[in-house]
Amino acid sequence: MTYLPSLFAFLISLFASVIGAICGIGGGVIIKPVLDLFSIADVAAASFLSCCTVCSMSCYSVIRSLRAGGGEVDLKVSTPLSVGAAIGGIAGNRIFSLVKSLFDDPDTVGAPQALCLALITVGTLIYTLNKERIHTLRVTNKAVCLLIGGGLGIMSSFLGIGGGPINLVVLFFFFSMETKIAAANSLYIILFSQVLNLITTLISGSVPAFAWSMLLLMITGGIAGGMIGRAVNKKIDGKTVDKLFIALMAVIILMSIYNTLKYSVL
Repeated sequence: MTYLPSLFAFLISLFASVIGAICGIGGGVIIKPVLDLFSIADVAAASFLSCCTVCSMSCYSVIRSLRAGGGEVDLKVSTPLSVGAAIGGIAGNRIFSLVKSLFDDPDTVGAPQALCLALITVGTLIYTLNKERIHTLRVTNKAVCLLIGGGLGIMSSFLGIGGGPINLVVLFFFFSMETKIAAANSLYIILFSQVLNLITTLISGSVPAFAWSMLLLMITGGIAGGMIGRAVNKKIDGKTVDKLFIALMAVIILMSIYNTLKYSVL
């Protein structure tokens, strides 16, 4: 039935956004690989739908966090990071378009995307498991923050994931943030980068074909997931968030390896 893919996409977005709001990964790092895994949309459409969903979820979560006034978002650090990520996102989009043009079948770009995501997630998992033994930094220089944010934006935009686990490792290592504080700041960065990414896509006229019913349901799932995830985040401690994050990364690695093999044989 034609409505089943949209309904499934809604459920994916809802689940991913709940986890994303709890861990601060936005949800795109789950949505994009799952859409690819089940071939619910082509690679370009999956990236666009993921971006829109992440925008909706992170917008809700960030507005609620700022209105609460709990000091979770460090604006002095996260704002230059966000600006850098937004600029890097434009570059990441262009790199994606360039790599996509190298293949006769546009969906084959899913192979390098999935492989990069698998490698980055493996590195993130290794760091997370050993972070208690790693000496961290406290970067405050705005120019350095811009450069770090630019790197985040390029990777997240090319991978179509919004930011995901990469943001958290950067916030852990370069800014010595505690898990739940890093989650709040990660969503703030994701919001900036994904909004500009979306605007750039619209202005450039490179919006891929997609089903409007799927987009609307995924945005609804994103906002609902943000509401649920934020409520759950308040009730659990940082160690529980870490365990959930580790389990999630293991699943993402497996999906990414499968997607790499899947798109390599197209």
